[in-house]
Amino acid sequence: MIQSNPIRILIVDDHAMVRSGLRMFLMAFDDLELVGEAVNGIEAVNLAEKLSPDVILMDLIMPTMDGLHATRQIHNKFPKINIIALTSFTEPQLIHDALDAGVSGYMYKDTSANELANAIRSVNSGNTIFSQEVAQSWVNQSSSSGSTFFKLTTREREVLSLMSIGKSNTEISEKLSLSLSTAKFHVSNILSKLNAHSRGEAVSIGLKNNLIN
Repeated sequence: MIQSNPIRILIVDDHAMVRSGLRMFLMAFDDLELVGEAVNGIEAVNLAEKLSPDVILMDLIMPTMDGLHATRQIHNKFPKINIIALTSFTEPQLIHDALDAGVSGYMYKDTSANELANAIRSVNSGNTIFSQEVAQSWVNQSSSSGSTFFKLTTREREVLSLMSIGKSNTEISEKLSLSLSTAKFHVSNILSKLNAHSRGEAVSIGLKNNLIN
């Protein structure tokens, strides 16, 4: 459902061609509105304060100030602004650092337009979302670290995996053929077991501890 007020987007990337492509992408969706562009982290921090965007599409590797430092500053100063890391880099350490800095999502630059639009909508609704490739990269890296401190059932891990791609309780119930109340029960248990205060925090903990399939 398209909301009455469009989601206000700030683009941060040092490559003009990338910014141009994202600009054209946003024009295709009535519920997404471009409010500004920055070419480095310093500009991003300044424009975040000036424009108060809902969502920032943040490149991570930039001159002057990189996206990680900018994300950390923006997240600390303006925690209501959701940041999606939009990058070409797949290194698990970079994913970890981005999570630690406060991103709400991590997507690759070759993500399809519809997938990126849905990711923007999802983080704007308070979810944390990662592309399937990002989640798999993290799982592959962390699988050698041994057993995790957190113990989730097989069903809870299935639910957490669906949460990581932005699925709502209703969508989870439909995907797993559960009643809505059962899906909500599993989500509540997951948050409790992970000592998480939000779905996004639960997903972040899940990724860091190899809980997402």
